[in-house]
Amino acid sequence: MNLLGNGLHAVGHKKETLAVEEANLSILLRLGASEHSILVTRSNLADTYANLGRFEEALSLRRDVYSEYVRVYGEEHRYTLIEAYNLPTLLTERLRLREARALLRKTLPVARRVLGEDHEATLRMRMVYTLALCGYIGATPDDFREAVTTLEETARIARRVLGAAHPITRMIRLCLFLSWLALCARILLLGTLVFTVVSWFW
Repeated sequence: MNLLGNGLHAVGHKKETLAVEEANLSILLRLGASEHSILVTRSNLADTYANLGRFEEALSLRRDVYSEYVRVYGEEHRYTLIEAYNLPTLLTERLRLREARALLRKTLPVARRVLGEDHEATLRMRMVYTLALCGYIGATPDDFREAVTTLEETARIARRVLGAAHPITRMIRLCLFLSWLALCARILLLGTLVFTVVSWFW
């Protein structure tokens, strides 16, 4: 069922993907499958809800899945930390920036310690953190400076580990460029608009 769902997703059949994933989850629950299998399927289902524009359902499920990973594996397990990237990413996309910042301030230090500074998930979490940090109305010049400093360091690590042409490195460099623009604009009272626009297209 997972293979079928992944194939449908790959060719853009979103509604059919949803039907398969919901059926798969139902079967797993009925058969008493492992908690891990159920969590992976629920995480995929949250992605599909988001792809279909059902964002509130996606957010609700993402929160539940993250909580379950914490319960089953603890906050420092790599599975939990991957979900600790997925949830704030969706929160940031939906401009739930206060919640995204709060979660990342708690989980990012754990990811840096457990996964390491050069792990892809850590790099992605740092990038999302800067968007959550600067995309809200109350963002201060200090918030933008923190974003610039964080992205400068993240860009150096990504370039060293992944290479300059890697999509993540390029996205981090784009965010760094935009954060510099936003810092300058924020000084002129326009920074929030820049980061809000960036968040819309993230």
